[in-house]
Amino acid sequence: PCLLLDVGCGSGLSGDYISDEGHYWIGMDISPAMLDVAVEREVEGDLLLADVGHGIPFRPGMFDGCISISAVQWLCNADKKSHSPPKRLYRFFSTLYTALARGSRAVLQLYPENSEQLELITAQAMRAGFTGGMVVDYPNSAKAKKFFLCLFVGASGTLPKGLGTECADGEEIHQAKFTNERTRFRNAKGKSVKKSRDWILEKKERRRRQGKEVRADTKYTGRKRRPHF
Repeated sequence: PCLLLDVGCGSGLSGDYISDEGHYWIGMDISPAMLDVAVEREVEGDLLLADVGHGIPFRPGMFDGCISISAVQWLCNADKKSHSPPKRLYRFFSTLYTALARGSRAVLQLYPENSEQLELITAQAMRAGFTGGMVVDYPNSAKAKKFFLCLFVGASGTLPKGLGTECADGEEIHQAKFTNERTRFRNAKGKSVKKSRDWILEKKERRRRQGKEVRADTKYTGRKRRPHF
């Protein structure tokens, strides 16, 4: 039996399945009304009223795994003036990383509004130390399509195969993977090509997707200054 964390547990429907499988769980949700329904249903898990954007308030290495059903994308919304989506996402992922035991996994099902939101979420997960990737069920369907962010603590594991990912010719659609290794901007000889114009433009675009303020691109971007300047 494992101790699992259910982020955005709602009325405890997913927790019922965890209990049926013989595991224990703790659920977090920001809605008192949904937690009241879970109490009325007499779910077996423990419940906590909390905003995950403020972090996961548990001791390090406490959980053997984490699940979440359609909750993480709400951290991308700025419901208050004080809310910063990148900061709230990083706070969530960094404290989740700490609360998970070494070698454990987190599977977060989400509905991103667009590619920028997906980039923002995965970037903050990488920044917190996770490895893993995105698995998509039924990628060619408008209604059945689902995104699963599969995260690993410690050594990177094998991503599961998404449902409905076989093409007509029998080939499988490859899932997006990421690691926390910074090997993106290296040439064939292994030498870094940092500070080049292309590297600067990609870095600025990545920071824009993360919601940060970046200076506008001009013809002088990445241009080397003259020695006498």
